Amino acid sequence: MTSKLAYLAVAIAVVVLLSAVPSAGASLIAPATACPDQTGTSSPVAQEQAMRCMTNFARSRADLSTLADSPQLDLSSENKGADVLGCDSFSHTACGREFTYWMQQAGYLSEACWHVGENLAWGVGAYGTVRSIFRAWMRSPEHRRNILGDYEALGLNRQVGELEGQANTVVWTAHFGSHCGTSAS
Repeated sequence: MTSKLAYLAVAIAVVVLLSAVPSAGASLIAPATACPDQTGTSSPVAQEQAMRCMTNFARSRADLSTLADSPQLDLSSENKGADVLGCDSFSHTACGREFTYWMQQAGYLSEACWHVGENLAWGVGAYGTVRSIFRAWMRSPEHRRNILGDYEALGLNRQVGELEGQANTVVWTAHFGSHCGTSAS
């Protein structure tokens, strides 16, 4: 009888603990009050700022430092987005270039030691909004790993064009980076 009561007490404790902790993915998604302009009706600049806010909100919730804006990574992500649309190739190797090509061209990889990552996404209409794209990234283990990774800087870009025959496609590019000797966590 005592072992049954002990088992029941442990089972109840586990249920209470699990119900007290919201699902990790949901708790990392910022509400619109914390990060406005998630719906796609605001200017492209405001939407890029909303994506930065969403990224840093998730990192803060995961007890990680926020990512600094990087003009070099902003430029590399802008050029990568242009490649995706210009070559009509939704790929980390759009136009036949390695995913680090534009990071190198922008000068981010000029230091001897670096660590970088890239998230790409596209959507049309409601599927291209900040909130929709960010939620998709957080549901993907690889993209989530970049968002919550050991990085210090972020570059973002949002472009709209035709992709694979679909007009008004919103293409999002996020470039993450850090240089040796610095750590985001």
